[in-house]
Amino acid sequence: MEQGRGCDAVQPHASAHPPGPARIPDPARSPEQRETAGPDRGEHRRCEPAAGTVRPVSGGTGIPAAPETKQVRRHSVRGQILDALRTALVDGELVPGEVYSGPSLGERFGVSATPVREAMQQLAVEGAVEVVPNRGFRVAERSARELAELAEVRALIEVPVMLRLARAVPADRWAELRPLAEATVSAAAVGDRARYAESDRAFHGAVLGLSGNQQLVAVADDLHRKAQWPLVSAPVTRRADLLADASEHTALLDALIARDLTVVQSLVREHFTGAPG
Repeated sequence: MEQGRGCDAVQPHASAHPPGPARIPDPARSPEQRETAGPDRGEHRRCEPAAGTVRPVSGGTGIPAAPETKQVRRHSVRGQILDALRTALVDGELVPGEVYSGPSLGERFGVSATPVREAMQQLAVEGAVEVVPNRGFRVAERSARELAELAEVRALIEVPVMLRLARAVPADRWAELRPLAEATVSAAAVGDRARYAESDRAFHGAVLGLSGNQQLVAVADDLHRKAQWPLVSAPVTRRADLLADASEHTALLDALIARDLTVVQSLVREHFTGAPG
């Protein structure tokens, strides 16, 4: 095969060896060694896009916009897809009870089915979806009862911790969390549910992080994430509801700074039972 024929020149034996996943170039080999040993990790075959190439998503919804952008490593692609799928869950784009296949979602995001399946497997571990053999993944259907149970468990875990921290943590440490509380207000003000969900968990995680117990933080974050998934046929969360929920963060900080344990306990319990989560 002649040199200079575009992508065909990269793989002279394409018919004998189907293309595998993109690999990372080995900097230890010289150009002459690479030419002798075959294609480096990372060289693309048959003019296919890189396995780590992701199209940009529009509006934070997980729906791909037009052209391909920068190349990223495979684990980064999986992380980007996982974030986009979580956003789609919070926004209700992935409908509870519906089944989605890896190839169809891969086409939607402009990537292969592999990172989509890997991300979906993580969501299955988290309980957001369930595996449907030979079909794909079904989005979990949650009931109002399950949401109430999650709120109860979160309260059992977080309320005692926050009351203990309220007695021990100095006011200046609580004041350092003010930007995180304000970030939830900013997201709520524009009705950005996905950004609000992330900032909401960041605030709660920072509060619990003052306990120094990382296992507690991880368990609480898992429960919090589950509480943010929409119910079947649930109405769209109104901006006013988000703002009311966000305002409780700043009120909670004020109570923690003042060491008003009664208000802290009341606010935390009310916050868990509110609609936005």
